[in-house]
Amino acid sequence: MSLSGVSSSFKSNQLKSSNSINKTASERIADKIYWVLRCAVVMNIVALFFPAFNPVRISENVNKNMSLFSCALSHEAMLSNFKATLKRQEWLEPAFKSLSFCAVLIVIAAVVAAIGGCMSLGNRRLKKFGLIFSFAAGVIELIGVLQIKPIVNELSVLSYEAGKFKDMKLLFPNIIYMFIALAAILLVISVVNFFLIPKTDVSEKLEMEPRFQLFLMMLPIIALAFVFSYLPLYGWRYAFFDYKSGESLSMDKFVGFKWFTSLFQNAATKRDIVNVMKNTLAMSGLGIITSWIPMAFAVFLSEIKNTRFRRIVQTFTTIPNFISWVLVYAIAIAIFSTDGFINTMINSLNGENLVTTNYLQSDAHMWLKMLAWGLWKGVGWSAIIYIAAISGIDQGLYEAATVDGAGRFAKMWYITVPELIPTYCVLLLMSIANILSNGMEQYMVFSNAMNWEKIQVLDLYVYNLGIDKGLIPLSTVIGMVKSIVSVILLFAANGVSKAVRGESIV
Repeated sequence: MSLSGVSSSFKSNQLKSSNSINKTASERIADKIYWVLRCAVVMNIVALFFPAFNPVRISENVNKNMSLFSCALSHEAMLSNFKATLKRQEWLEPAFKSLSFCAVLIVIAAVVAAIGGCMSLGNRRLKKFGLIFSFAAGVIELIGVLQIKPIVNELSVLSYEAGKFKDMKLLFPNIIYMFIALAAILLVISVVNFFLIPKTDVSEKLEMEPRFQLFLMMLPIIALAFVFSYLPLYGWRYAFFDYKSGESLSMDKFVGFKWFTSLFQNAATKRDIVNVMKNTLAMSGLGIITSWIPMAFAVFLSEIKNTRFRRIVQTFTTIPNFISWVLVYAIAIAIFSTDGFINTMINSLNGENLVTTNYLQSDAHMWLKMLAWGLWKGVGWSAIIYIAAISGIDQGLYEAATVDGAGRFAKMWYITVPELIPTYCVLLLMSIANILSNGMEQYMVFSNAMNWEKIQVLDLYVYNLGIDKGLIPLSTVIGMVKSIVSVILLFAANGVSKAVRGESIV
């Protein structure tokens, strides 16, 4: 271990020791109270994005799907349903501007409280400093919440005077009491912990243990993963209801496993699923079979000695990844349509205007065509992770191989490729787990009436069921089954890898 590494480790252990061993009894009590504050901070942030926790929805005319964060962004969105019934009411817009300002204050308070909560993981001085943020967040949130009730009262008076009381459909959001309680928790804990935590020396630095620093660095990623990967699982409840778009869920529409059994009872649905699964497995299987191509491309690219030429090649092979599939299809039309480049070139060579083949309409070799377009678009991007792995290979191995008389290809085969195999195996396991999830954008833009049966994959089929045909429960069931099968495949592939290679990723 290097001297800097030893110094860093010693400093970390010293900080950890000072934060745990030298704590007073009052400070230990403060640490326990901090958990209540952190829970309040998390609840504050979560409440910003759930419409059920929106304290500024003071009327039934306000879209019930609007969250507090949405109301903070624009007051006009709250007014959208009022414009038809309450035209030229000058008193209405200022009131909703005030409501939007209250939402902004609550959002700011949640952000400031989050900063104070993060500081509670530091040393004594950092905790003391963080209490200022927590106290300020409580004050800001209390100001924002307490302004909502007077605005509701003012609106009720103005709407009654204007003869529009019934049109307003006012309601008092009782959820504001939850925000008042959260603000009170921030204020009380800030004051209590300020006296429980011992006074710190002015010369003491604002520090935090490395493990907490790493946790805070990972926290945004964890939050995004929760919002986009786990929170949508709440939508699985539609699979158990006879639901149609725009309706509200109620127990009188509960149908249990009706949509699950319909997958096996309906002959047309079974036939479609068999065809879709065949396309999905075939295209994903071809992708797995050719998954070595990005690794080979990265190996050969790293062997280019001219740095400028290597960068040019890497740039031009990576750019297609950032081109949308709509533009890729536009390129395909320019090349393969009846008046595209290929037909135009053949006609100009023959001197006659006879060839009018539309290659995009044919369903011949459709799986291979989709594979080719996918490789062209993604091989450069997929090679980046292998290029990074190659740069981490010990150069001493190549020097030793040179001394032993190994040539360039011998070095690639006996050093570079074996060093890349662990990375390849991890990506292969992920590909196997995602064998049923090959996206839908590519297949949607290339699909037409002629190639529909050969190109429709599972993701595109679920999209068509839910959006085009309105069968949201059935599409939800298929999506659920796909997710469950993917998880099973991941653990199965991971088990095989552990048994064969002695390594696993889960």
